[in-house]
Amino acid sequence: KLWVFLRTVICSFLAFILLILSVQLVKTSSEHDPYKILGVGRSASQTEIKRAYKNLAKEWHPDKNKDPKAEEMFIKVSKSYEILSNEERRSNFDRYGQMDENQPFGQSQHQGFRGFHNSFYFDESFFHFPRSRDFADSKYLLHHAQFNSDVLPDSHKRPYLIKVTSEWCFACIHIEPVWKETVQELEPLGVGIGIVDLGYERRLANQLGAHRAPSIIGLVNGRVTFFHQAVVREHLRQFIENLLPQRLVEKITDDNYLAYLDNWHAENKPSVVLFDQVPVVPLLYKLTAFAFRDYVRFGYVDQGDTHNTRLLRQFNINTYAPTMLLFKEDTEKPVDIIQARGMKRQIMDEFVSNNKFLQVPRLVNQQLFDELCPVKQFHRRRKYCVLLITGEEQAFLPGNKAFLDFASANKKEVLRFAYVYQRQQQPLCLALLHNQAALSPQVVILERRSQAGKVLYRSVSGGWNGSEEDKYRLHEQLELLQKDPTYLSSDTTLPELNNEMAPMFLIQWMNAAYDYILQIYDDLLYSNWREMMPILSLIFSALFILFGTVIIQAFSEPGETKPRKPKPKEQPQAEEDASSRASTSSRPPKKDFVEVTELTDITYTSNLVKLRPGHINVVLVLTNASKTALLRKFAKEVFSFSGTQTLHFSFLNADKHRHWMPSLLRSATDVMQSEGHSDEDEESSDYTGHVLALNGYKKYFCLFRPVFTGDDPNDSSSETSFSDSRRKSRSRSRSIHHKLDRLGLWMERLMEGTLPRLRVPAWPALEETINNSSTES
Repeated sequence: KLWVFLRTVICSFLAFILLILSVQLVKTSSEHDPYKILGVGRSASQTEIKRAYKNLAKEWHPDKNKDPKAEEMFIKVSKSYEILSNEERRSNFDRYGQMDENQPFGQSQHQGFRGFHNSFYFDESFFHFPRSRDFADSKYLLHHAQFNSDVLPDSHKRPYLIKVTSEWCFACIHIEPVWKETVQELEPLGVGIGIVDLGYERRLANQLGAHRAPSIIGLVNGRVTFFHQAVVREHLRQFIENLLPQRLVEKITDDNYLAYLDNWHAENKPSVVLFDQVPVVPLLYKLTAFAFRDYVRFGYVDQGDTHNTRLLRQFNINTYAPTMLLFKEDTEKPVDIIQARGMKRQIMDEFVSNNKFLQVPRLVNQQLFDELCPVKQFHRRRKYCVLLITGEEQAFLPGNKAFLDFASANKKEVLRFAYVYQRQQQPLCLALLHNQAALSPQVVILERRSQAGKVLYRSVSGGWNGSEEDKYRLHEQLELLQKDPTYLSSDTTLPELNNEMAPMFLIQWMNAAYDYILQIYDDLLYSNWREMMPILSLIFSALFILFGTVIIQAFSEPGETKPRKPKPKEQPQAEEDASSRASTSSRPPKKDFVEVTELTDITYTSNLVKLRPGHINVVLVLTNASKTALLRKFAKEVFSFSGTQTLHFSFLNADKHRHWMPSLLRSATDVMQSEGHSDEDEESSDYTGHVLALNGYKKYFCLFRPVFTGDDPNDSSSETSFSDSRRKSRSRSRSIHHKLDRLGLWMERLMEGTLPRLRVPAWPALEETINNSSTES
């Protein structure tokens, strides 16, 4: 009976728990149902959903509704509209009940159970299991889309410390107290904190290279670095400090402070100096320097060092509290100063951000131009940029100093003063000066109207020499501009500014290589083999390709450079050449034009005498009068063969080298007569339209004789009238290109290897033909 009683009690207790769970699930699902939150049906259209969202947003907006639950309800309404306004997310919710795009399918069905057992006393601690996630960590959770859109760009302004964890991770419990202490210490200093759940954010974990939990990662400038030491607060603090660049803050002493302050002109940045009692630069100051390193230079003075007494005495520094001085163009007097015992990050950020630019900065890149002279958005937010176009030589210094004095005396919210070197930013200056180089400094007042570069501007007449008259004239025009905005009468589109501060390509490449080597070294020391497999595969593949190429070249080069012995039988060789050429002639042309080079005394040796084995140069013979017509026809006929790598195309000007063709044909005729052959063709004095296929290595050529067009170039009868001669010249120019009508068929026979070959003992030199022609003339 006792056992029956206990079983009944246990069953009743379990039934009660299941009942509470069911009620909690139904309640939670109704609370997170976007349709019920917006008060629309599941078949509602986008118009109805948008109308319901607007009405509820107006009703529950925290600025209009003072109900304590208004903010929470407004967030629910916004999230519900985000889900239902996106067709893909709405479909996922209708099918799987999915609320978040980064949430796995089916997760939201169990959300109610989680909410229940997090609040109900019978939680997992009853079984002495670790809690899956602390409520305080929820604000640090990172998703894949959020990481790439927000965290990754923000890592260029501040470092991030990211913890990779997972549910039921017993090792994560041991580092949790140290992690909380580190977060409480580093987050107020400006360090970003993030948590990645390995179970739900597998895609983000793979991107970070984290495959196990717990792992701690540092992120700076988009570069991921793993923490491999013992999880102690001091080690984590030092880990963040080591992630920062080395030369963020310069140590200042009595010996170098003048050089440091005078360097504002070369760096084009204000200078901040922190005075403190500690010998090491505080991490807070380093983080501030990292955030504003593109705008301001940072220096540090140790007040306890005996080498800094003159510096402390000159600026009257109070040694009982940290002091920050900010210098611009005037290196003897700071433009701003703060002094506080408990220096906070917010105070330092506000102090530096209010003084990011010099009084008259130099435009060195487009980013500075965009921030200094923003695009006009509203009428009350007009920003006029007063730009001095000057030079960097010594003669321009007085005018530049006078422009700085004028800007210091005329500080206004709507005015921004800047200068630019004409030689460094020539496209910008030409656009503002009507494509005319300025012989003397010029002042231009402009207002930006669009991000595409459109501006309204007006040049100040008379130029700028820094005289009192120039200052009065500029002041008068600025007064007229504030009264009448239409005073800027000219408009133009400015090009993007050159980045004068960009590092050289070699330096960029060396920095990238250094980061890659560090990453490989880190992986070799700490990563497991599964993480190292991609890098090892890449290294061995590169080595295999490298050594394979060397081995192939070592075995192939001797065979290519060694001259081949002539074979007694020519016909088999001809058949091999014909088959090889026929196989290569089927290759399509790689370009849409034919490269035809002229045979001169410079190119003659490389294109013919020392032509590589197996290569043929197809040469067209022409004159000055027939050059244009014949070259156009020649390119058209041989275009289909230009894809063959063993063919080269050239032309020979017979007017320059008139005795080269007779010398070549005579040497070929002598060889044929010595071998018992006779040349039946008569030697002609006009070789226009002849095409030669020259094999420089084997010393033979194939000859194409042009088609007869019915024109006799030697016919110079005096009995023809002037009109007849003009008519004949026009007909000759129209018909001369017909000389190459059958060149395509000849080229096919050349590729087949069926053309007769005329051999020569040696190729005649172009210099000899030129000397012979000059002697005979």
